[in-house]
Amino acid sequence: MSSDPTWGVVATIKAPAQDILNFAAHYLDLGAHRVFVYLDEDTAQARSALKRHPKCRVILTDENYWKRRRRAKGRPKGHQHRQVLNATHCYSRDPQVDWLFHTDVDEFLQPLRPLVPQLAAIPPGILSARVRPIEAMQPDPTDPPPPGQIWCKGFDPILRIRREQTATLYPRYGEHLNGGFLSHVAGKVFVRTGQPDITIRIHSAFVGKTRDSNPFDLFDCQLVHLHAPSWDDWQARFRYRLNHGSYRPDLDANARHSETALTMHQLFSMLESEGGEDALRAFFWEVCVAAPDLRTRLDALGHLHAVTLDLDAKRARHFPNFA
Repeated sequence: MSSDPTWGVVATIKAPAQDILNFAAHYLDLGAHRVFVYLDEDTAQARSALKRHPKCRVILTDENYWKRRRRAKGRPKGHQHRQVLNATHCYSRDPQVDWLFHTDVDEFLQPLRPLVPQLAAIPPGILSARVRPIEAMQPDPTDPPPPGQIWCKGFDPILRIRREQTATLYPRYGEHLNGGFLSHVAGKVFVRTGQPDITIRIHSAFVGKTRDSNPFDLFDCQLVHLHAPSWDDWQARFRYRLNHGSYRPDLDANARHSETALTMHQLFSMLESEGGEDALRAFFWEVCVAAPDLRTRLDALGHLHAVTLDLDAKRARHFPNFA
């Protein structure tokens, strides 16, 4: 592999056209050689704009697509299953890059220094490289950040320290949370291309049936996750996540280290049944709102991050014909 590696990103996306193009524009702006978008549902405006961009590849995963891919089985029911199949399909068809990053439409890579030298420094025998997330918080309406900036929270990579800090930062709900995150702390991975028998799953790569259990850590990259950037956004996705997505019933507790921790499905179902929307709002305010006292406590631990994504400007640069 050359000392100046190329990289690309792949995602399976069901979202409005503007969100899709924001995602693509962000990664193009970072220097992605290829952006692969598998449309889980057709969005004609986005599909047209992506087709016209020389570095983008858009695949509509309609009924005919799944018939070709899986014949009698057709379209998989679970979104996560479709993500895995599409990412692996992309990898196996020569994505024309040295490293392929599998992520979601609400996740935005944020290198703290140039990305290509970081990829070039990964030892030759390493299959995958992990980027850990930081989770966006809703601005405090009484003390907002500067225009265009968002506050994000991070976590300690050492589990013992993370447990102690989570309990201190979020005293009412920390027992049930991993690092205070509503979503994953596992992050997402770059996978070295050209290797045989690879499956790209949500948070890791597999060789055959064996997970790559020792990925290289890209400590100078962050993955900004807009999982619950506002109450309205969180509520708009809440019911789907509770039944089918990242809070669905079959998932383990986020705080797996705790014998008494509830799963996210159990926690949110309990809050809603006992206190309705008011209880969910109380949870959201403690955990997801960048109030001054929480920011102070996060900052003291090195877990407060100020991020500027500037997605509108990036979209205008790369897709100027999109209204």
